[in-house]
Amino acid sequence: MRILHTSDWHVGRTFHGHSTLAALDEVLRELAALVRERAIDVVLVAGDVFDSAVPSRDSYELLGRALSAIREAGATVILSSGNHDSATRLGFQSEFAAFGGVHVLAKTELHDRPVTLSDEHGAVHIYGIPYLEPALVRGIYPGVPLRSHAQVLDFAMDRVRADLAARGGRSVVMSHCFAVNVGGATVGAATGLDAAGAAGADGMPDCSGLVSDDVVRDITAGGLDLVPLSTFDGPDYVALGHIHGRSTLSERARYSGAPLHFSFSEAGKPRGGWLVELGADGLESVEWLELPTPRRLSILTGTLDELMTDAAHEHAEQDWVFAVLTDQSRPLDAMRTLQTRFRWCATLDHRPSVVAAASGASYSERIKAKSDGEIVGGFLEHVRNGVGASDAERALLAEVIALNDARLAGDAA
Repeated sequence: MRILHTSDWHVGRTFHGHSTLAALDEVLRELAALVRERAIDVVLVAGDVFDSAVPSRDSYELLGRALSAIREAGATVILSSGNHDSATRLGFQSEFAAFGGVHVLAKTELHDRPVTLSDEHGAVHIYGIPYLEPALVRGIYPGVPLRSHAQVLDFAMDRVRADLAARGGRSVVMSHCFAVNVGGATVGAATGLDAAGAAGADGMPDCSGLVSDDVVRDITAGGLDLVPLSTFDGPDYVALGHIHGRSTLSERARYSGAPLHFSFSEAGKPRGGWLVELGADGLESVEWLELPTPRRLSILTGTLDELMTDAAHEHAEQDWVFAVLTDQSRPLDAMRTLQTRFRWCATLDHRPSVVAAASGASYSERIKAKSDGEIVGGFLEHVRNGVGASDAERALLAEVIALNDARLAGDAA
C-alpha cells in the first residue's frame, strides 16, 4: 500500500496580510497529480486542515476541490483534526463523506477506531488521533490522570495498541503534537531545545534534533507540552503533524511539514510529503516527494541603497521578500521604496550594522546650556542611532524656532 503523508494544510491562512488560497490551490492540484502519477492509494492529512476554527466559504470550497481532485486521481483521503481546527466543524457529516472515500477523524472518543483498508497483503488499520487538549479530555475519562499532552497521548496509544492487538495486521497512526526524542533525565533543558534546530512557523521550535536513550513521560520545556517518541511504539508508521518543516524522528516516525511556506522562518525548507510504502511485513520504504513552491521566500540583508541597486538581488524580484535593513538610521518610506523593485516585499526589519553608544548622562545633563536647536538636534541623534539632523533639517529647525521665538516675543509685548 502506497501512502502519502501530509499535514498542516492550514487552508485559509494569510501570509503577512496576503491570501494564500490561490497558491495552496496550485500546490494541492499538483499533489493530486502526484497521486495519479505515483499510483498512491491513501493521502493522509495529520491535523490543521484549516487555519481557523471558523473557516471562510472560500476555504471550504478550496478544500472541496482538493479532496475531489485527490479522489478522482484514485486515492482514499484520511484527515484528522489539529489544534487550529474546530473538530466539530471539520467532522460535520463525516459519516456521509466516508461513503465517498474521504474519512474525517475528529471525534475524541473515536481515536482508537481505525479506518481499515486492504491491499493484496491484507488489512491496514489507520488510526487518526485528533488534537487532544488535556483540559477537555479529562471530562470524558474521569479518574484517569490526564494533565499533560504526553499523558493524554499515552492513554490514547494504549487504547490504540489494545485495539490493534485484537484486530491484527499492519497499522499507521496519525497524530498532531510535538513528538520528540528527549536527551537525559532532566527533560526540557534549554540547551536541548536550542540544539533542536530553527524555529518553525508560528515561532515554534523544531524539536526533532533532541535524542535520548532515556525518556521521561511528563515533559514541559519553554511552555511546550512535548510527547516522547516512545509513546508511539507499535505501529508500522507514525504520521505526525504540527511542525511545519519536514523532520525524521526515526525511520518509522516523521513530520511531513506544511505543503506551503507560511512563514519566513521556513525559507529554503523543502515542501512536500512522505511517500510511505507498506509491504507484507510492514514498512518497506519512505521517499520524499517534492511539491512546487508558487512563490519563493527570500531574506535580503543590506542597506536600502544596496538592496535597491545590487544586481545580485535580481533573483528575488518576484519572490516574497523579507528585507533586513542595516542602515545606521531607519530610512524614511522604506517599504514603499523596496516595493518599487521587489513587488512582493512583505515585511522589513531594521537591524543597524552600526549601533551608537548610549550616553550615561541624565536628560538634564544632556540639555544643560544648549540652545533649542541643539536640544532638538540631540534628540534626533538619540532616536536615530547617532545620525543627527541633515543640513536641510537644521535649516528647517532654525526657521521653526525663529518663528516660535517671534511669536513668544509678540505675546509678551
